[in-house]
Amino acid sequence: MNVARYFDEMSYAPAPESDSEARAWLKRHAEGFHHVIGGALVPPTDGARFDTIAPATGEVLARIAQGDAATVAAAVAAARKAQAPWAKLGGHGRARHLYALARAVQRHARLLAVVEALDNGKPIRETRDIDVPLVARHFYHHAGWAQLQEREFPDHGPVGVIGQIIPWNFPLLMLAWKIAPALALGNTVVLKPAEFTSLTALLFAEIAADAGLPPGVLNIVTGDGATGSALVAHPDVDKIAFTGSTEVGRMIRAATAGSGKSLTLELGGKSPFIVFDDADLDGAVEGVVDAIWFNQGQVCCAGSRLLVQESVAPVFLDKLKRRMATLRVGHPLDKTIDLGAIVAPVQLERIQRLVAIGVAEGATLHQADVELPQTGCFYPPTLLSGVQPSATVACEEIFGPVVVSMTFRTPDEAVALANNSRYGLAASVWSETIGLALDIAPKLQVGVVWINATNLFDAAVGFGGCRESGFGREGGREGVLEYLKPKAWTGRKPRVVAAPPTARRVEQRFATPTLDRTAKLFIGGKQARPDGNHSRPVLSPKGVRLGEVGEGNRKDIRNAVAAARAADGWSRATAHNRAQILYYLAENLSARADEFAARIAAMTDAPPAKALAEVEAAVARLFSYGAWADKYEGTVHTPPLRGVALALNEPIGVVGVVCPDEAPLLAFISLVAPAIAMGNRVVVAPSERHPLAATDFYQVMETSDLPAGVVNIVTGASADLAKTLAEHDDVDALWVFNSAEVSALAERLSVGNLKRTLVDNGLLTDWHDPAAAEGRIFLPHAVQVKNVWIPYGE
Repeated sequence: MNVARYFDEMSYAPAPESDSEARAWLKRHAEGFHHVIGGALVPPTDGARFDTIAPATGEVLARIAQGDAATVAAAVAAARKAQAPWAKLGGHGRARHLYALARAVQRHARLLAVVEALDNGKPIRETRDIDVPLVARHFYHHAGWAQLQEREFPDHGPVGVIGQIIPWNFPLLMLAWKIAPALALGNTVVLKPAEFTSLTALLFAEIAADAGLPPGVLNIVTGDGATGSALVAHPDVDKIAFTGSTEVGRMIRAATAGSGKSLTLELGGKSPFIVFDDADLDGAVEGVVDAIWFNQGQVCCAGSRLLVQESVAPVFLDKLKRRMATLRVGHPLDKTIDLGAIVAPVQLERIQRLVAIGVAEGATLHQADVELPQTGCFYPPTLLSGVQPSATVACEEIFGPVVVSMTFRTPDEAVALANNSRYGLAASVWSETIGLALDIAPKLQVGVVWINATNLFDAAVGFGGCRESGFGREGGREGVLEYLKPKAWTGRKPRVVAAPPTARRVEQRFATPTLDRTAKLFIGGKQARPDGNHSRPVLSPKGVRLGEVGEGNRKDIRNAVAAARAADGWSRATAHNRAQILYYLAENLSARADEFAARIAAMTDAPPAKALAEVEAAVARLFSYGAWADKYEGTVHTPPLRGVALALNEPIGVVGVVCPDEAPLLAFISLVAPAIAMGNRVVVAPSERHPLAATDFYQVMETSDLPAGVVNIVTGASADLAKTLAEHDDVDALWVFNSAEVSALAERLSVGNLKRTLVDNGLLTDWHDPAAAEGRIFLPHAVQVKNVWIPYGE
């Protein structure tokens, strides 16, 4: 073949990357890999190992150690021993170690890229040009946070020992996402890589040791799901950070309930890719290629739901099919391919099964006519068009190179289709009208939005989702906070619950009785009788009946949640407007300070001066959140590209709140005010023993211009109301400051929709201390950060 013919045909010849260095490294471990614990190589118990297979060829690459509970315990003990010295090293010392890790990654970049491609099956172009550079970027970026920690986070300290479980789709990058912030902020780590793809974690451990990382700071325990379960269950682990499937995320949420462990979950997705009729269609087609065929579609935020405006759908799909014909599938070390291998036969079978279901449910199948290798796990680029929103392939995460397409007519319909998913990880919006794109972005129920782009990542920009895509963020300032805990909440004592008083009969004789009054529930801006028509007495500590309140039940919670959901105008209101109403609430409460103080004194036997001090503290707290309402804002990130990423603090939605018995008015205000200041609507179970402070307060709300449904109050048994709130799938977050048992119940039952939880595990908060009960200690829990990427320029 002559040169002219090459120019005529524009065909590709293989351009294989050398794997000689990687093979030499594997050969050095031919006897099998060990765990890395406390800086030492620890063999598996009883020599138990399993094979790791190259997806592209089916060959055995290495033998991996199988971890068990004893191995995990040894790793956690090593991490615990190293944690205090690592934290005491100081921010500058840790920064130098992370900087050294970043430089070491760059020195070994080609070896890491080749091992990753062999082990995972993804193209070498992706591991070389995307994954490894981002790994180095994360260590550089978080070295900076380590350096600045004492000044930027003076009120926080490290969480402690972190258990981290990472998936097989980005083995090395997920390692960096997790261990870089953890180590930077003074924590130590026990990391379990995915069973399919453990090699780069073990290679990184060698590189880290050579770079001088102290023993025990990073420990690697390999193994299957049982190993991960042992790590989750270990009582001396302070936090679990997990990336993986929603199903496993639910299991981890349930397993950690009541343990006091911090938890972040980055789970599955079914991300919409929205193309408006004014979009650059050729650019959008390239966006689809990057959205769904990057890493063979094995990406949690893959743009797997293609939503195209009806007027341009035929033209767009025709362009997309022509582009699909040019994609090349082949061995991951071939630098000319676009798609590599599916990670394992079991994943390939899942893709095939779901595509068959899609066709059976009426979708039109189009697959690129590409040549597939004869061996290994490969699947062609696939388009399923004419898909109904309720179809299995439109709802379920396929996790393969398969995009499903639907059409829409109006922007409102596009938003409705995009949000018609139990997931909420990411979205792409394509339009040349920037005003339209930025109008759509806040309406999408996701954690990340890319404008005229897709799959952009950077260490400075937070990543994570909502709903069944999990909670928590990785990257950026918000990601750093996931590895810190407030100093004001350390050393809290367990809440001591006094025995309930015994009712004492007061003989009235023939005196004129006081008018009987039963405080009602407050739902949708109205006082409402409880559904069950039951009430409960409110007694003073001496057993004197002070009144009665309604006994709320499941239906009352349901009505309150519906009222809160309908009050979504509060979330769209300006922060200035919310601030004015909070100030008005404070003003009206202050005008009735003596009345509320008398009520608190009667319920708690507090001295009059102490009761009045609680009311004044509640007034001040309302003023504080009025001040915060328009000041707790997002930020503008400047990642290393031509563009910006807007980190927007958005309301979570409907927040359930379960209040403690201590400081019944101040605790109620301290929990409700930050939530509504940030635009959330709340359903509150006030103090079970002293609820009259909250039921009196709804008279203040009725005269303070607070819109109906923003605050709903349901009195009753805390455990019963917390259970119903936790099980309710239309509640987006749940805050429980009550007993340890109620905290555990709330966490365990929140798995249905994976709502965010904030619980105190039965530990007593000093509600009068602003450091422990006001401001930035609560505000991050009252928002979810949405990062909107806006590239610009030609």
